[in-house]
Amino acid sequence: MNNKEQNITRRDFIANTAKTGLAIGLVGAGVTDTFASIIEVKSPNAFATGFAQTPLAYAYPALEPNIDARTMEIHYTKHAAAYATNLRDAAKEENVDTSKPLENVLASISKYSVKLRNNGGGHYNHELFWSIMAPNTGGKPEGKLMEAIVASFGSYEAFATQFETAAKGRFGSGWAWLSVTADKKLVVSSTPNQDNPLMDVAEVKGIPILGLDVWEHAYYLHYQNRRPDYVTAFWNVVNWKAVADRFNAVL
Repeated sequence: MNNKEQNITRRDFIANTAKTGLAIGLVGAGVTDTFASIIEVKSPNAFATGFAQTPLAYAYPALEPNIDARTMEIHYTKHAAAYATNLRDAAKEENVDTSKPLENVLASISKYSVKLRNNGGGHYNHELFWSIMAPNTGGKPEGKLMEAIVASFGSYEAFATQFETAAKGRFGSGWAWLSVTADKKLVVSSTPNQDNPLMDVAEVKGIPILGLDVWEHAYYLHYQNRRPDYVTAFWNVVNWKAVADRFNAVL
Protein backbone atom coordinates (compact mmCIF):
# COMPACT_ATOMS: atom_id res chain seq x y z
CA MET A 1 0.00 0.00 0.00
CA ASN A 2 1.46 3.39 -0.98
CA ASN A 3 1.19 6.55 1.11
CA LYS A 4 -1.65 7.98 -1.00
CA GLU A 5 -3.66 4.81 -0.52
CA GLN A 6 -2.94 4.89 3.20
CA ASN A 7 -4.28 8.45 3.50
CA ILE A 8 -7.45 7.65 1.56
CA THR A 9 -8.09 4.60 3.70
CA ARG A 10 -7.58 6.60 6.86
CA ARG A 11 -10.04 9.28 5.70
CA ASP A 12 -12.60 6.60 4.91
CA PHE A 13 -12.09 5.07 8.34
CA ILE A 14 -12.64 8.41 10.10
CA ALA A 15 -15.75 9.13 8.04
CA ASN A 16 -17.23 5.71 8.72
CA THR A 17 -16.40 5.99 12.40
CA ALA A 18 -18.28 9.27 12.65
CA LYS A 19 -21.29 7.77 10.84
CA THR A 20 -21.53 4.78 13.12
CA GLY A 21 -21.24 6.90 16.23
CA LEU A 22 -18.10 5.12 17.43
CA ALA A 23 -16.35 8.42 17.97
CA ILE A 24 -19.13 10.32 19.73
CA GLY A 25 -19.42 9.05 23.28
CA LEU A 26 -17.12 7.09 25.53
CA VAL A 27 -19.19 6.93 28.71
CA GLY A 28 -20.31 3.37 29.29
CA ALA A 29 -20.68 0.63 31.83
CA GLY A 30 -16.95 -0.04 31.90
CA VAL A 31 -15.92 3.49 32.82
CA THR A 32 -14.79 4.05 36.38
CA ASP A 33 -16.19 6.97 38.37
CA THR A 34 -12.77 8.46 39.08
CA PHE A 35 -12.48 9.99 35.64
CA ALA A 36 -15.76 9.24 33.86
CA SER A 37 -16.47 12.95 33.63
CA ILE A 38 -13.62 13.53 31.18
CA ILE A 39 -14.20 10.43 29.11
CA GLU A 40 -17.44 11.95 27.85
CA VAL A 41 -16.52 13.50 24.54
CA LYS A 42 -18.41 16.54 23.29
CA SER A 43 -16.83 16.71 19.84
CA PRO A 44 -17.78 14.83 16.65
CA ASN A 45 -14.03 14.44 16.09
CA ALA A 46 -13.59 12.41 19.27
CA PHE A 47 -10.83 9.85 19.37
CA ALA A 48 -12.52 6.61 20.30
CA THR A 49 -10.41 3.54 19.51
CA GLY A 50 -11.72 0.51 17.69
CA PHE A 51 -10.37 -3.04 17.76
CA ALA A 52 -8.73 -3.00 14.32
CA GLN A 53 -5.43 -1.42 13.30
CA THR A 54 -5.86 1.79 11.32
CA PRO A 55 -3.56 2.79 8.44
CA LEU A 56 -0.67 5.13 9.05
CA ALA A 57 -1.21 8.69 7.86
CA TYR A 58 2.38 8.86 6.60
CA ALA A 59 4.95 6.63 4.92
CA TYR A 60 7.49 4.65 6.93
CA PRO A 61 10.43 6.97 6.08
CA ALA A 62 8.45 10.13 6.87
CA LEU A 63 9.81 10.60 10.38
CA GLU A 64 13.48 10.19 9.50
CA PRO A 65 16.08 10.88 10.76
CA ASN A 66 14.37 10.86 14.16
CA ILE A 67 12.67 7.48 13.66
CA ASP A 68 14.08 5.38 10.84
CA ALA A 69 11.95 3.74 8.16
CA ARG A 70 12.90 0.16 9.04
CA THR A 71 11.95 0.65 12.68
CA MET A 72 8.63 2.21 11.67
CA GLU A 73 7.84 -0.63 9.30
CA ILE A 74 8.66 -3.39 11.78
CA HIS A 75 7.01 -1.56 14.66
CA TYR A 76 3.77 -1.00 12.75
CA THR A 77 3.48 -4.20 10.70
CA LYS A 78 4.79 -6.66 13.29
CA HIS A 79 4.53 -5.42 16.88
CA ALA A 80 1.44 -3.23 16.64
CA ALA A 81 -0.29 -5.55 14.18
CA ALA A 82 0.18 -8.46 16.58
CA TYR A 83 -1.44 -6.52 19.42
CA ALA A 84 -4.47 -5.78 17.24
CA THR A 85 -4.83 -9.41 16.19
CA ASN A 86 -4.39 -10.79 19.69
CA LEU A 87 -6.79 -8.19 21.09
CA ARG A 88 -9.57 -9.35 18.79
CA ASP A 89 -8.87 -12.96 19.76
CA ALA A 90 -9.06 -12.09 23.45
CA ALA A 91 -12.21 -10.03 22.95
CA LYS A 92 -13.90 -12.97 21.25
CA GLU A 93 -12.83 -15.35 24.01
CA GLU A 94 -14.18 -13.01 26.70
CA ASN A 95 -17.36 -11.92 24.93
CA VAL A 96 -16.35 -8.28 24.62
CA ASP A 97 -18.58 -6.11 22.45
CA THR A 98 -16.15 -4.85 19.83
CA SER A 99 -18.70 -2.42 18.39
CA LYS A 100 -18.08 -0.19 21.41
CA PRO A 101 -14.89 1.82 22.05
CA LEU A 102 -11.88 0.01 23.44
CA GLU A 103 -11.60 2.77 26.04
CA ASN A 104 -14.60 1.31 27.87
CA VAL A 105 -12.80 -2.01 28.30
CA LEU A 106 -9.55 -0.40 29.41
CA ALA A 107 -11.33 1.61 32.10
CA SER A 108 -12.38 -1.66 33.79
CA ILE A 109 -9.45 -3.79 32.66
CA SER A 110 -9.04 -5.42 36.09
CA LYS A 111 -12.14 -7.48 35.25
CA TYR A 112 -10.46 -9.07 32.25
CA SER A 113 -7.60 -11.45 31.53
CA VAL A 114 -3.92 -10.59 31.33
CA LYS A 115 -4.12 -11.33 27.60
CA LEU A 116 -6.79 -8.70 27.10
CA ARG A 117 -4.96 -6.21 29.31
CA ASN A 118 -1.66 -6.58 27.49
CA ASN A 119 -3.06 -6.58 23.98
CA GLY A 120 -5.79 -4.03 24.61
CA GLY A 121 -3.24 -1.69 26.08
CA GLY A 122 -0.75 -2.43 23.34
CA HIS A 123 -3.28 -1.69 20.62
CA TYR A 124 -4.60 1.51 22.21
CA ASN A 125 -1.14 2.81 23.02
CA HIS A 126 0.16 2.33 19.48
CA GLU A 127 -2.93 3.78 17.84
CA LEU A 128 -2.41 6.94 19.90
CA PHE A 129 1.35 6.94 19.29
CA TRP A 130 1.03 6.92 15.50
CA SER A 131 -1.59 9.66 15.60
CA ILE A 132 0.41 12.22 17.60
CA MET A 133 3.46 12.08 15.31
CA ALA A 134 3.86 13.54 11.84
CA PRO A 135 6.59 14.71 9.47
CA ASN A 136 7.59 18.37 9.47
CA THR A 137 6.22 19.00 12.94
CA GLY A 138 7.88 19.43 16.35
CA GLY A 139 8.36 22.83 17.96
CA LYS A 140 6.07 23.76 20.83
CA PRO A 141 2.32 23.65 21.43
CA GLU A 142 0.21 26.78 21.18
CA GLY A 143 -3.09 28.15 22.43
CA LYS A 144 -5.09 26.48 25.18
CA LEU A 145 -2.77 23.49 25.35
CA MET A 146 0.26 25.64 25.98
CA GLU A 147 -1.67 27.63 28.58
CA ALA A 148 -2.63 24.41 30.35
CA ILE A 149 0.95 23.14 30.27
CA VAL A 150 2.22 26.34 31.83
CA ALA A 151 -0.56 26.25 34.44
CA SER A 152 0.20 22.64 35.36
CA PHE A 153 4.01 22.60 35.18
CA GLY A 154 5.14 26.23 35.40
CA SER A 155 6.62 26.32 31.91
CA TYR A 156 6.93 24.27 28.74
CA GLU A 157 10.56 23.55 29.59
CA ALA A 158 9.59 22.18 33.01
CA PHE A 159 6.99 19.94 31.38
CA ALA A 160 9.47 18.67 28.78
CA THR A 161 12.02 17.88 31.46
CA GLN A 162 9.47 16.00 33.55
CA PHE A 163 8.23 14.05 30.52
CA GLU A 164 11.77 13.14 29.47
CA THR A 165 12.57 12.01 33.00
CA ALA A 166 9.50 9.75 33.00
CA ALA A 167 10.50 8.26 29.64
CA LYS A 168 14.20 7.85 30.33
CA GLY A 169 13.65 6.56 33.85
CA ARG A 170 11.07 3.89 33.07
CA PHE A 171 12.78 0.65 34.07
CA GLY A 172 12.48 -1.98 31.36
CA SER A 173 9.64 -1.60 28.87
CA GLY A 174 6.80 0.89 29.06
CA TRP A 175 5.46 4.30 28.15
CA ALA A 176 5.60 7.95 29.19
CA TRP A 177 2.36 9.96 29.13
CA LEU A 178 0.84 13.41 29.24
CA SER A 179 -2.77 13.03 30.38
CA VAL A 180 -5.80 15.08 31.36
CA THR A 181 -6.95 14.22 34.89
CA ALA A 182 -10.49 14.16 36.26
CA ASP A 183 -10.13 17.77 37.43
CA LYS A 184 -9.04 18.83 33.93
CA LYS A 185 -5.39 19.33 34.81
CA LEU A 186 -2.38 17.93 32.99
CA VAL A 187 -0.12 15.31 34.53
CA VAL A 188 2.96 13.39 33.41
CA SER A 189 3.25 9.72 34.31
CA SER A 190 4.84 6.47 33.22
CA THR A 191 3.39 2.98 32.98
CA PRO A 192 5.03 -0.45 32.63
CA ASN A 193 4.61 -2.80 29.70
CA GLN A 194 1.45 -1.86 27.73
CA ASP A 195 -0.51 -0.31 30.58
CA ASN A 196 -1.85 3.23 30.22
CA PRO A 197 -3.58 5.89 32.35
CA LEU A 198 -7.06 4.86 31.14
CA MET A 199 -6.81 1.60 33.03
CA ASP A 200 -8.37 1.22 36.46
CA VAL A 201 -5.11 -0.44 37.56
CA ALA A 202 -3.01 2.62 36.68
CA GLU A 203 -1.33 4.50 39.51
CA VAL A 204 -2.02 7.83 37.76
CA LYS A 205 -5.35 7.91 35.93
CA GLY A 206 -6.48 10.19 33.15
CA ILE A 207 -7.09 10.57 29.43
CA PRO A 208 -3.79 10.31 27.52
CA ILE A 209 -3.16 13.02 24.92
CA LEU A 210 0.54 12.33 24.31
CA GLY A 211 2.43 9.07 24.68
CA LEU A 212 5.95 7.86 23.99
CA ASP A 213 6.80 4.20 23.49
CA VAL A 214 10.05 3.34 25.28
CA TRP A 215 10.09 -0.38 24.54
CA GLU A 216 13.41 -1.24 22.91
CA HIS A 217 11.74 -2.29 19.68
CA ALA A 218 10.67 1.34 19.22
CA TYR A 219 14.21 2.64 18.92
CA TYR A 220 16.93 -0.02 19.14
CA LEU A 221 17.75 -0.41 15.44
CA HIS A 222 18.77 3.22 15.19
CA TYR A 223 19.67 4.24 18.75
CA GLN A 224 20.81 0.89 20.23
CA ASN A 225 20.97 1.44 24.01
CA ARG A 226 20.78 5.24 23.76
CA ARG A 227 17.21 5.68 24.91
CA PRO A 228 17.84 9.29 26.05
CA ASP A 229 18.77 10.25 22.47
CA TYR A 230 15.55 8.70 21.19
CA VAL A 231 13.51 10.52 23.81
CA THR A 232 15.10 13.84 22.87
CA ALA A 233 14.53 13.22 19.15
CA PHE A 234 10.85 12.49 19.79
CA TRP A 235 10.12 16.21 20.20
CA ASN A 236 11.04 16.72 16.54
CA VAL A 237 8.12 14.59 15.35
CA VAL A 238 5.39 15.49 17.86
CA ASN A 239 2.32 16.78 16.04
CA TRP A 240 1.18 19.35 18.57
CA LYS A 241 -1.98 20.09 16.61
CA ALA A 242 -3.05 16.46 16.99
CA VAL A 243 -2.22 16.57 20.71
CA ALA A 244 -4.17 19.82 21.08
CA ASP A 245 -7.16 18.26 19.30
CA ARG A 246 -7.18 15.45 21.84
CA PHE A 247 -6.82 17.94 24.67
CA ASN A 248 -9.70 20.09 23.42
CA ALA A 249 -11.93 17.03 22.96
CA VAL A 250 -11.95 16.30 26.69
CA LEU A 251 -12.31 19.85 28.02
